[in-house]
Amino acid sequence: MKIWVDADACPVVIKEILYKAAERTGLQLMLVANTLFRVPTSSFIHFIRVPQGTDKADDEIVKQLIAEDLVITADIPLAARVVNRGCLALNPRGEVYTEDNIQERLSTRDFLESLRLNGVESGGPPAFNARDKQHFANKLDQILTKYNRQRDKRHDKRQKR
Repeated sequence: MKIWVDADACPVVIKEILYKAAERTGLQLMLVANTLFRVPTSSFIHFIRVPQGTDKADDEIVKQLIAEDLVITADIPLAARVVNRGCLALNPRGEVYTEDNIQERLSTRDFLESLRLNGVESGGPPAFNARDKQHFANKLDQILTKYNRQRDKRHDKRQKR
């Protein structure tokens, strides 16, 4: 498993949680963005800079995904692409996007976008807070723990052969 981050819009506090998780688990953390920012020096943390442009980071992430990868994003169209590829998507507030909920999220996003295009103020999401940070950290830990258990089971089966 690699953890991919749509990093331009990812809150700094979430990136910090992800840096620690990469170091703790030894998983590769891939931050993709079109703006340059500092990342800790680590063999587990990698920064990929993409050109400016709509969906350039999204396209790079989707192009590189393989089964079992996790993508951190608040971008619902990207999350839909990730889920359609059979991978996991988690937003910075700790909501997991799944086959069961992604179409509803896309429909809501598209509806709100059409309202904005027609001049209706729909507001945005509430400010990111400590509870969101904790919810994300908990959900990330659950996902990584489940992944490690499954990996260990696969390893045990191979050892028995």
